[in-house]
Amino acid sequence: MPRASLLAEMGADATLVTERLILRPPDEADLPWLLEAMNTDAVMRHLAGVRSPEAVAASLAEDIAAFAAPDGHRRWTVWLRDGPQQAGTRVGRVGLFHIRSPAAPAVLHGQREIGWTFAAAHWGQGYATEAAEEALGFAFGVLGLPLIYAQTSDSNRASTRMMRRLGFTARPELGYVDPDYPAQDNPTTVWSLAAPHA
Repeated sequence: MPRASLLAEMGADATLVTERLILRPPDEADLPWLLEAMNTDAVMRHLAGVRSPEAVAASLAEDIAAFAAPDGHRRWTVWLRDGPQQAGTRVGRVGLFHIRSPAAPAVLHGQREIGWTFAAAHWGQGYATEAAEEALGFAFGVLGLPLIYAQTSDSNRASTRMMRRLGFTARPELGYVDPDYPAQDNPTTVWSLAAPHA
Protein backbone atom coordinates (compact mmCIF):
# COMPACT_ATOMS: atom_id res chain seq x y z
CA MET A 1 0.00 0.00 0.00
CA PRO A 2 1.41 3.46 -0.86
CA ARG A 3 2.57 5.47 2.15
CA ALA A 4 -0.07 8.21 1.68
CA SER A 5 -2.85 5.60 1.55
CA LEU A 6 -1.49 3.84 4.62
CA LEU A 7 -1.42 7.07 6.62
CA ALA A 8 -4.93 7.94 5.52
CA GLU A 9 -6.14 4.50 6.57
CA MET A 10 -4.42 4.75 9.96
CA GLY A 11 -5.77 8.26 10.56
CA ALA A 12 -6.20 9.07 14.23
CA ASP A 13 -6.07 5.39 15.19
CA ALA A 14 -2.29 5.05 14.83
CA THR A 15 -1.78 3.13 18.06
CA LEU A 16 1.61 1.49 18.60
CA VAL A 17 2.32 -1.35 21.01
CA THR A 18 5.57 -2.46 22.64
CA GLU A 19 6.35 -5.16 25.17
CA ARG A 20 5.30 -2.99 28.11
CA LEU A 21 3.64 0.06 26.59
CA ILE A 22 0.79 1.30 24.42
CA LEU A 23 1.33 4.50 22.43
CA ARG A 24 -2.08 6.01 21.77
CA PRO A 25 -3.07 9.16 19.88
CA PRO A 26 -3.78 12.09 22.21
CA ASP A 27 -7.28 12.60 23.54
CA GLU A 28 -9.12 15.37 25.39
CA ALA A 29 -9.31 13.04 28.39
CA ASP A 30 -5.50 13.37 28.72
CA LEU A 31 -5.79 16.97 29.93
CA PRO A 32 -6.21 16.40 33.71
CA TRP A 33 -3.21 14.04 33.68
CA LEU A 34 -1.13 16.51 31.68
CA LEU A 35 -1.87 19.26 34.17
CA GLU A 36 -1.22 17.10 37.23
CA ALA A 37 1.66 14.81 36.25
CA MET A 38 3.37 16.45 33.29
CA ASN A 39 3.14 20.21 33.80
CA THR A 40 5.45 20.12 36.82
CA ASP A 41 8.74 21.75 37.74
CA ALA A 42 10.56 18.41 37.45
CA VAL A 43 9.18 17.39 34.06
CA MET A 44 9.35 20.87 32.52
CA ARG A 45 12.76 21.74 33.98
CA HIS A 46 14.52 21.62 30.60
CA LEU A 47 11.46 22.61 28.54
CA ALA A 48 11.23 26.29 29.45
CA GLY A 49 9.26 25.68 32.65
CA VAL A 50 5.68 25.09 33.77
CA ARG A 51 3.03 26.49 31.43
CA SER A 52 -0.39 27.97 32.12
CA PRO A 53 -3.36 25.58 32.08
CA GLU A 54 -4.63 27.42 29.01
CA ALA A 55 -1.34 26.83 27.18
CA VAL A 56 -1.39 23.13 28.08
CA ALA A 57 -4.97 22.78 26.83
CA ALA A 58 -4.15 24.61 23.59
CA SER A 59 -1.12 22.39 23.00
CA LEU A 60 -3.20 19.25 23.52
CA ALA A 61 -5.84 20.51 21.07
CA GLU A 62 -3.06 21.13 18.53
CA ASP A 63 -1.71 17.61 19.07
CA ILE A 64 -5.16 16.07 18.53
CA ALA A 65 -5.71 18.06 15.33
CA ALA A 66 -2.25 17.17 14.02
CA PHE A 67 -2.99 13.45 14.26
CA ALA A 68 -5.85 13.92 11.79
CA ALA A 69 -3.55 15.59 9.24
CA PRO A 70 -1.40 13.37 6.96
CA ASP A 71 1.61 15.66 7.40
CA GLY A 72 0.91 16.73 10.96
CA HIS A 73 3.12 15.93 13.90
CA ARG A 74 2.48 12.85 16.03
CA ARG A 75 2.58 13.08 19.82
CA TRP A 76 1.46 9.82 21.39
CA THR A 77 0.32 9.43 24.98
CA VAL A 78 2.24 6.50 26.44
CA TRP A 79 0.34 4.04 28.67
CA LEU A 80 1.40 0.95 30.60
CA ARG A 81 -0.17 -2.16 29.13
CA ASP A 82 0.34 -4.80 31.86
CA GLY A 83 0.23 -5.30 35.60
CA PRO A 84 -2.70 -5.55 38.03
CA GLN A 85 -2.39 -1.93 39.17
CA GLN A 86 -0.59 -0.56 36.12
CA ALA A 87 -2.74 -1.25 33.08
CA GLY A 88 -4.47 1.95 32.01
CA THR A 89 -1.82 4.18 33.59
CA ARG A 90 -0.44 7.05 31.55
CA VAL A 91 3.31 7.43 31.99
CA GLY A 92 4.49 9.95 29.42
CA ARG A 93 4.49 11.19 25.86
CA VAL A 94 6.67 10.65 22.80
CA GLY A 95 6.36 12.40 19.49
CA LEU A 96 7.62 13.12 15.99
CA PHE A 97 7.61 16.82 15.21
CA HIS A 98 8.73 19.37 12.63
CA ILE A 99 11.54 21.63 13.80
CA ARG A 100 9.99 25.10 14.02
CA SER A 101 12.30 27.22 16.15
CA PRO A 102 13.21 30.44 14.30
CA ALA A 103 16.57 30.28 16.07
CA ALA A 104 17.49 26.93 14.50
CA PRO A 105 19.81 26.89 11.47
CA ALA A 106 17.88 27.18 8.23
CA VAL A 107 18.88 23.67 7.19
CA LEU A 108 16.86 22.30 10.13
CA HIS A 109 13.62 24.19 9.47
CA GLY A 110 10.80 21.73 8.76
CA GLN A 111 12.97 18.67 9.40
CA ARG A 112 11.53 15.91 11.56
CA GLU A 113 12.64 15.41 15.15
CA ILE A 114 11.74 13.08 17.98
CA GLY A 115 11.00 14.21 21.51
CA TRP A 116 9.79 12.68 24.76
CA THR A 117 8.62 13.65 28.23
CA PHE A 118 7.71 11.27 31.04
CA ALA A 119 6.08 11.77 34.42
CA ALA A 120 8.66 11.86 37.21
CA ALA A 121 7.04 8.91 38.98
CA HIS A 122 8.00 6.72 36.01
CA TRP A 123 11.58 7.80 35.40
CA GLY A 124 14.41 5.28 35.44
CA GLN A 125 12.41 2.28 34.20
CA GLY A 126 13.35 2.35 30.52
CA TYR A 127 9.92 3.47 29.35
CA ALA A 128 11.22 6.50 27.44
CA THR A 129 13.73 4.41 25.51
CA GLU A 130 11.14 1.74 24.72
CA ALA A 131 8.61 4.30 23.51
CA ALA A 132 11.20 6.23 21.49
CA GLU A 133 12.39 3.08 19.75
CA GLU A 134 8.81 2.34 18.69
CA ALA A 135 8.28 5.91 17.47
CA LEU A 136 11.54 5.72 15.49
CA GLY A 137 10.35 2.47 13.92
CA PHE A 138 7.17 4.27 12.85
CA ALA A 139 9.20 7.20 11.47
CA PHE A 140 11.54 5.05 9.42
CA GLY A 141 9.11 2.26 8.52
CA VAL A 142 5.69 3.86 8.03
CA LEU A 143 6.68 7.44 7.22
CA GLY A 144 9.75 6.36 5.29
CA LEU A 145 11.91 9.16 6.68
CA PRO A 146 15.62 8.93 5.88
CA LEU A 147 16.81 10.93 8.90
CA ILE A 148 15.49 11.99 12.30
CA TYR A 149 16.87 14.77 14.48
CA ALA A 150 16.72 15.18 18.25
CA GLN A 151 17.46 18.28 20.32
CA THR A 152 18.39 18.91 23.92
CA SER A 153 21.07 20.77 25.87
CA ASP A 154 24.12 19.67 27.84
CA SER A 155 22.21 20.57 31.00
CA ASN A 156 19.75 17.75 30.26
CA ARG A 157 22.08 14.85 30.96
CA ALA A 158 19.31 12.23 30.96
CA SER A 159 18.16 13.10 27.43
CA THR A 160 21.75 13.33 26.22
CA ARG A 161 22.45 9.82 27.55
CA MET A 162 19.27 8.53 25.95
CA MET A 163 20.13 9.98 22.55
CA ARG A 164 23.46 8.16 22.66
CA ARG A 165 21.70 4.98 23.75
CA LEU A 166 19.32 5.23 20.79
CA GLY A 167 22.26 5.58 18.39
CA PHE A 168 22.02 9.30 17.64
CA THR A 169 25.17 11.15 16.56
CA ALA A 170 25.97 14.63 17.91
CA ARG A 171 25.93 17.37 15.26
CA PRO A 172 27.85 20.23 16.92
CA GLU A 173 27.91 22.23 13.68
CA LEU A 174 24.10 22.58 13.97
CA GLY A 175 23.93 23.70 17.61
CA TYR A 176 22.37 27.10 18.32
CA VAL A 177 21.24 29.49 21.04
CA ASP A 178 17.46 29.50 21.51
CA PRO A 179 16.14 32.65 23.24
CA ASP A 180 13.02 30.75 24.32
CA TYR A 181 15.16 28.86 26.85
CA PRO A 182 17.15 30.13 29.83
CA ALA A 183 20.93 30.46 29.74
CA GLN A 184 21.49 27.21 31.65
CA ASP A 185 19.66 25.30 28.90
CA ASN A 186 21.63 26.84 26.06
CA PRO A 187 22.99 26.22 23.57
CA THR A 188 20.60 23.71 22.02
CA THR A 189 22.51 20.59 21.01
CA VAL A 190 21.42 18.80 17.84
CA TRP A 191 21.67 15.07 17.15
CA SER A 192 20.73 12.94 14.15
CA LEU A 193 19.94 9.32 13.36
CA ALA A 194 19.78 7.85 9.85
CA ALA A 195 17.24 5.21 8.85
CA PRO A 196 18.65 1.67 9.16
CA HIS A 197 18.48 1.18 5.39
CA ALA A 198 19.96 4.62 4.56
